[in-house]
Amino acid sequence: MAHEDKKERLDRELIELLNELRVALPGVQVLFAFLLTVPFTQRFGRLGDRTVDVYFAAVLLTAVASVLLIAPSAHHRMRFRQGAKEQMIKVANTSAIVGLLTVALAVGCSMYVVADLVYGGGRALVVGPVVATVAAVAWFVLPLLYRSEQEPDDDRTDGADEAPADDGQGRTRPKAAQTTDAVGSGRR
Repeated sequence: MAHEDKKERLDRELIELLNELRVALPGVQVLFAFLLTVPFTQRFGRLGDRTVDVYFAAVLLTAVASVLLIAPSAHHRMRFRQGAKEQMIKVANTSAIVGLLTVALAVGCSMYVVADLVYGGGRALVVGPVVATVAAVAWFVLPLLYRSEQEPDDDRTDGADEAPADDGQGRTRPKAAQTTDAVGSGRR
C-alpha cells in the first residue's frame, strides 16, 4: 500500500485479519458441531479406548481452536477505540496462528476416528497423521516459501516511522529538519 500512514495500516491489517478469521471459523464450527454429535450415535459404542481418547482430543482441540479464533473479535470489541490496536493485532495474529494449528491437529484426530470406524486401527494410524501433516504443510510451510513482493516504500530504512527528535528545548523537529541538520553538519 503506497503512502498509508500508521493508523491506516493498522486499520487495514485488523480488517484483513478479521476477514481471514471469517473464513476459518465456519469450518471449525461445523467440525465442532459434528464432533459433539458423535457420542450420541449407535456406532460410538464400538470405538476402542484409544479411539475414544483420540476422539476426545479432537473435541478438545476443536474447542480450543474455536476459542483462539474467536478471541481476536472479542479483543477488538473489548478494546475498541482505546488505542491498543497495534498490540491487539500482534496478539490476534498469534491467536489465529495457534488456533489454525489446533484446527490442523483436530482435523487429523477426527480423520483418525473416522478411519478407525470405517477401516480399523491400522489405516487410522496412517490417515490421521497424514491429514494433519498435509494441513500443517499447506497452512504453515508453504507460506514461508513465498518470495517477498515488497514495494520499495514497504522496506524503508529512512526512519520514516520514527518519532520526531527533541531539539533540546522541549520542542520536536520534523523528520526533514533532522535530515537537513545531519547533512549540514557533516553527521550521518
